Amino acid sequence: MTDESRALLRERAAGVLHGNDAGGWTRASPHLYPHQWSWDSAFIAIGWAHLDVGRALFELEQLFAAQWPSGLVPHIVFRAGDGEPYFPGPQWWDATRLAAPGLPVQTTGICQPPVHALAVRRIWELTPPPRRPEIRPRIQALYPKLVKWHRYLATQRDPEGSGLVTTFHPWEGTDNSPRWDRALARIEVARPGPYTRLDASQLGDPSQRPTDWDYDRYLWLVGQLRKYCYDDAEIYRRYPFLIKDVFFSAILAAANAALLDLAGVAGAGDGDLAEVSRWRERGHAGLAGRIDPESGLCTDYDVRTGEPIRLRTFAGFAPLFARSADAGDVAAQLRLLDSGDFCGDPRLRWRLLPSTSPAEPAFEPRNYWRGPVWPIISWLLWDALIALGHPGRAEDLRRDALAQIAAPGEFAEYFEPFTGKPLGSPQQSWTAAVVLDWLASDGREAAPPRAGR
Repeated sequence: MTDESRALLRERAAGVLHGNDAGGWTRASPHLYPHQWSWDSAFIAIGWAHLDVGRALFELEQLFAAQWPSGLVPHIVFRAGDGEPYFPGPQWWDATRLAAPGLPVQTTGICQPPVHALAVRRIWELTPPPRRPEIRPRIQALYPKLVKWHRYLATQRDPEGSGLVTTFHPWEGTDNSPRWDRALARIEVARPGPYTRLDASQLGDPSQRPTDWDYDRYLWLVGQLRKYCYDDAEIYRRYPFLIKDVFFSAILAAANAALLDLAGVAGAGDGDLAEVSRWRERGHAGLAGRIDPESGLCTDYDVRTGEPIRLRTFAGFAPLFARSADAGDVAAQLRLLDSGDFCGDPRLRWRLLPSTSPAEPAFEPRNYWRGPVWPIISWLLWDALIALGHPGRAEDLRRDALAQIAAPGEFAEYFEPFTGKPLGSPQQSWTAAVVLDWLASDGREAAPPRAGR
């Protein structure tokens, strides 16, 4: 990529963030996702940090203003108002009234992977020294909210103390991944009331999105969560969809490490440090215990049936995403990463990790989490490879990820793995954000930065 093309790509990525800026928070995309999404906001904040670190931190401050008393950070904060059509809207959730009265905004009642501490660490790394006296107190104010968020996940979502987070809904990360197919198939539901989807019609291509069969079950599950008033203990007793999600758990382990890196900046107390350290160690141990000896991949676990979920998806690389301290596990996972089932498939246009292996029967190259390549997953893997001390593989990934986006010139939500065709929502904020970070990261692979003091 030439200097001129890099500069143009940076200018266009910055334009996406500015175009989606709603004044203190950023739309995930102009039309399909018009509100504030949780893990989108974390990536978006990383992008803003390359333009204005103060604005980057404000993105997360706005998100955490909607944190529930329990510590949960909801997966959508409905900020755009009624003028922006979105389905399912706040009336389907009734979450604020039932579980978080007093919040100034309406939210959903589920959560998403806790990328936020990774974002705060990156913001601090990118903060110019003259601005650190301004930014440090804001991180100190945000830090206890991050700890409270992680405590919710480590306790309410893991009452067994397994080190693995229990997810309650496919929307808590990877909507229509084949990882959830068997658990959803057990749910025999009538239609959960009349509804009209907007996603497929806005894209104009239903083949890229979950089916109506999926949506019937998604919405029925929302109804059950509403019925139980989002009470985690009651949900654990009676609710049918409980999955120990190894990808979600890996992000929590990595985010706990980020909190420890930020401890000096935030002035964290010994009690918080000891607690976060225990969560991190427990997470690594839980993931190590989920590695399937036959495939070498990390497997989700269905709490209701007691069965492992053995599928070849990107989530199988959870020990890499978690920055495992076990060199043997890392080496084995790197070999799998570049095997013919994943990045070594010769049909791939770029050597990037598909959301589902092309060798898996459930693979669909155009359908959301059932095959396409997601730039934000590429970013998480790249960041992990740097931390694990694999600069060459990290740089290869960064180069291919930038080429994937630069070729069509589209900041798409996800990409077809064989052709590179941009898919999903265009002008996606988090895609633009990771592009800004990749473009600014020449040489980062050689010496991973620390948050410092």
